[in-house]
Amino acid sequence: MKRQDIQCDSQGQLRHFLTIEGHKRETLTQILDTAENFITVGNQPVKKVPLLRGKTIVNLFFESSTRTRTTFELAAKRLSADVLNVNISTSSTSKGESLLDMLHNLEAMHCDMFVVRHEQSGAAHFIAQHVAPHISIINAGDGRHAHPTQAMLDVFTIRRHKPDFTALRVAIVGDLMHSRVARSQIHALNTLGVPEVRAIGPCTLIPPYLQQMGVHVYNDVREGLKDVDVVIMLRLQRERMDGALLPSELEYFQTYGLTQEKLALAKPDAIVMHPGPINRGVEIESSVADGPQSVILEQVSNGIAVRMAVMSVVLGRKPSGEEGEA
Repeated sequence: MKRQDIQCDSQGQLRHFLTIEGHKRETLTQILDTAENFITVGNQPVKKVPLLRGKTIVNLFFESSTRTRTTFELAAKRLSADVLNVNISTSSTSKGESLLDMLHNLEAMHCDMFVVRHEQSGAAHFIAQHVAPHISIINAGDGRHAHPTQAMLDVFTIRRHKPDFTALRVAIVGDLMHSRVARSQIHALNTLGVPEVRAIGPCTLIPPYLQQMGVHVYNDVREGLKDVDVVIMLRLQRERMDGALLPSELEYFQTYGLTQEKLALAKPDAIVMHPGPINRGVEIESSVADGPQSVILEQVSNGIAVRMAVMSVVLGRKPSGEEGEA
């Protein structure tokens, strides 16, 4: 079975959301359009809609996270779902219970969706292949493989500032070697029709497969940033590096860190993004991170609406309250 096949049911409806790869433009656009309907929910006096009332969503975070777990929890609660946050460090898996036994016990509690973050690539697919048919899985990040909801909130943020994807030049700067976010961003940008995606970084942090994905690779940051519409900075993922891939963080910042002087090479109305958490003075200087071209905090806010959209589409609910076939 191809990986993308497991994500949809026999009617082509989204059942799991594990990766961007393999999805059609129509599916991504459906999620983006649905998120537009949720963007104002957080501004309402009662920050809830009743779409997932009666549903139970379980956050299974085997890898630490603050922002992603919090936005998933808020998204589920704003859809009126019941939410369980399983503390993996004190769960029965730490007492020797297998992962599948733990999942089957949660299934027996009549849960409807697992949101899974795991340090191993492919973990979300593995779980999706072994859960009961009524359970849906959303991948909240697995190893170096994929982070599809982060990519969707990134392209959602881009679309709100620059609606025509077919006219964009996007630069992704930094540690693409260890970034699951970058892989998902590239798949999303390609699927949505962005004609030029650039990867900028030192040779040690640029994986060799990027050119096969149609990405233009630059080792010279000044050359790569010329005339781009969007600059996406990535975090240096020290925890995933096996050896000394950089001379020092200071030298990295001097060469690849985004400063006002380097940003001036992009288009004057270029937006600056970062999936977080940001390391000021390593990947980006504070005057840029907090500057007028930065949309970094917008990304965080948009993440709730986009995750609400993914959950509602996967569980077959539309913003109108109409229940789908899934």
